[in-house]
Amino acid sequence: MLYTENASSFQLTTSQKQYNFSAGPGILPQEVMEQAAQAALDYEGLGLSLLEMSHRSQPVVELMAEAEQLVAELLGLNDEYKVLFLTGGASSQFYMVPMNLLNAEETACYVDTGSWSTKAIKEAKNFGNVAVLGSSKESNFNYIPKGYTIPEDAKYLHITSNNTIYGTQYHSFPKSDAMLVADMSSDIFSRVFDAQQFDLIYAGAQKNLGPAGTTLLIVRKSILGKVERSIPTMLDYQTHVKKNSAFNTPPVYPIYVCLLTLRWLKKNGGVTAMEKINRDKAQLLYNAIDTSEYFEGTAAKEDRSIMNVPFVMKEDQYTKKFMEYCAKHKVSGIKGHRSVGGFRASIYNAMPKTGVEYLVDLMNNFKL
Repeated sequence: MLYTENASSFQLTTSQKQYNFSAGPGILPQEVMEQAAQAALDYEGLGLSLLEMSHRSQPVVELMAEAEQLVAELLGLNDEYKVLFLTGGASSQFYMVPMNLLNAEETACYVDTGSWSTKAIKEAKNFGNVAVLGSSKESNFNYIPKGYTIPEDAKYLHITSNNTIYGTQYHSFPKSDAMLVADMSSDIFSRVFDAQQFDLIYAGAQKNLGPAGTTLLIVRKSILGKVERSIPTMLDYQTHVKKNSAFNTPPVYPIYVCLLTLRWLKKNGGVTAMEKINRDKAQLLYNAIDTSEYFEGTAAKEDRSIMNVPFVMKEDQYTKKFMEYCAKHKVSGIKGHRSVGGFRASIYNAMPKTGVEYLVDLMNNFKL
């Protein structure tokens, strides 16, 4: 237990900075932040800040190559794939994916599981036909649609693997003859999966990989160059494949922080070890919610996310009181998204189990 109790109150018995349960930008490993801070002052003892080093310099070329290699190693990618670090956030991929993959007369299929997939669907309609195969909008996106049929003429199927706002997650991925595309912004590297089942994966870094400023893209090289439209140079994936993410000046510092996180992942057992820890953390928190006198979950149990856990007060009038209680006890980022309300605990890779135990203790000790 993290608390001692007396007749009037309980007190923290450990001192620590705030536990950050924010959905994004999310928590990073402490050692990663310390190493990144040092590199901002002096990178690798070279007497230069990484912030002022040329992206053409050998040290920067090497760090970007290492980051690419570690992504491939951790996810088990073969040489058919290219790893890129782009800019514009995952939101830019909402239009870059159809722009690069979908001809005007072709059909792309989407599953609508929340705000981000809804935005991706809107952008794709600018480039070709869009079929929405399933949607959970009618229940405020509290489950993952299932049982749909993928048309034989589908060019690709786009899914959002984990829904940050609504706390739902695919626990198995659809199979089809169409290309499979996924937005994995909030659960990349959190669990073992067959990455080579996918033809394209993209992920904004700031939820489970690094800081805002770069976007990870993994693409099967053979699917590129097949559309008939003229693509602006900067929006053409082939441009960045040919130039190893350095056609223009890349966001070197955010990529470096991602590299540090990837090193941390590898050192701590890779994705396999991370999945076990993440499932333990999620089970601990969901058990606390399900057995609580005051709280209840919002996502369908079979589709619950191991990354983002939304929950609400059974009696909404006490929501503010628990929020103030969390703030008093050094818990930040716990407020739920306005479309769900209540609370949301984002328990990304870098959140230690002790952080979840701390939150559970708060929930158990909370009194109206």
